[in-house]
Amino acid sequence: MGVTYDFSGRCALVTGGASGIGKATAERLRAAGAQVAVFDRQAAEGDWLALEGDISRSADVEAAVRRAETELGKIDILVNSAGVPGESLRTVDMPDEEWRHVMAVNADGTFFACRAVVPGMVERGYGRIVLVSSIAGKEGNPMAPAYSASKAAVIALTKALGKDLARTGVLVNCVAPAVIETPILEGLTSEHVDYMVERIPIGRMGTSEEVAALICWLASDECSFSTGATYDISGGRAVY
Repeated sequence: MGVTYDFSGRCALVTGGASGIGKATAERLRAAGAQVAVFDRQAAEGDWLALEGDISRSADVEAAVRRAETELGKIDILVNSAGVPGESLRTVDMPDEEWRHVMAVNADGTFFACRAVVPGMVERGYGRIVLVSSIAGKEGNPMAPAYSASKAAVIALTKALGKDLARTGVLVNCVAPAVIETPILEGLTSEHVDYMVERIPIGRMGTSEEVAALICWLASDECSFSTGATYDISGGRAVY
């Protein structure tokens, strides 16, 4: 597994943890000693507290946070990995309902998760929030207007919330992966995926485990002087 951190005594909530980046992160946190709750649309099998719900519904998110805090005792770490790619459509062809669905999951859901965990973290004077954005949020991808816009919103929220909480002991950062080999790609056209891979200088997709390694550093005590920042993990694609 490479470098590991000691998460003994820490409690983490990972959204979108049934597969992909979220699952890899939950497994890594658990292996390093953390108690973990995983929130997803379906029960996520693993050595953790499985919570079901819809991240685009604030009531579901708040209920999941309450249960995690009750059963684990606290939430020290939030990793918000829940997200959808949306359909591969040009901007002029995107219907209202598709735009709202992608924004509701990726942008609204991120906000709901942060809002729900922050009070407890601030009260205890400690927290690590790691949000999953995308290179699309920095550069924009064709055939992905809603996804690109929603992930840009995650970056902006990271900056705003990081400043809000800068003197509370709660640090907020996000990661911006290029295309990662996960089940989220199943809904995209080959044209869409090829566009993304062709722009990666290393010449391949990333893996969930590679992203999880970066997330776990940001979730650890080793990360102590960074907040409101966006960390690229893009195989060289990112240019700023």
